[in-house]
Amino acid sequence: MSETANGDAAERLHAVLERMADAARRAGRDPAELTLVAVSKTRPAADLQALIGCGQRHFGENYLQEALSKIETLRPQPLVWHFIGQLQSNKTAPVAEQFAWVHTVDRLKLVQRLAAQRPFDAPPLNVCVQVKLEDEPTKGGASIAELPALLEAVARAPQLKLRGLMTLPPAEITEVDQRRWFAALREVFEQMRRHHPAMDTLSMGMSADLEAAILEGATMIRIGTALFGERLQSQA
Repeated sequence: MSETANGDAAERLHAVLERMADAARRAGRDPAELTLVAVSKTRPAADLQALIGCGQRHFGENYLQEALSKIETLRPQPLVWHFIGQLQSNKTAPVAEQFAWVHTVDRLKLVQRLAAQRPFDAPPLNVCVQVKLEDEPTKGGASIAELPALLEAVARAPQLKLRGLMTLPPAEITEVDQRRWFAALREVFEQMRRHHPAMDTLSMGMSADLEAAILEGATMIRIGTALFGERLQSQA
């Protein structure tokens, strides 16, 4: 890895962390409460290595086959892998075996398969349930009405650990409109915590709206473009 590549990665990472810290201070929050997940879909392992060299440890992947290749290549390093793409029920086994987090659980069949396929000697798989706040056909997510039963199923499975909620809201231009969607998820999160007080994660916010997400309580921010530049063609 060239010094130039490492320098560029360090600069981008620093800029994102500064944005996160500034937003946390605006919200009266401790920046240490926030976890940055570098969304590395379509990026080669060398690009991830540049960020790893700068201290980044959490990486999010959308495409399973591409992700498994990178996990194998980078395996000797202490990384935390998050699956953040739409999950098909016939592809749950490698996710259960290779990832530490899944952010996109949105139906009971996924809960059942992930729980059954998590290796017995592995720690529980951290699960965020994806919530659909608007009817967008191209996006996954459980409805608010479906949430109680789904959260209960995750909480009952000893191979899984219920961590919280995730959303992909509609794209908005202004911070006011962005905050409206994130505030809606935060309200649902607080309602669900009455029954599941151990939930501690709100996975929301990306490159274009991370400030709004943090102002509304996000704890885990998923950033791709601001760290890696424009998306490359998928290797999946």
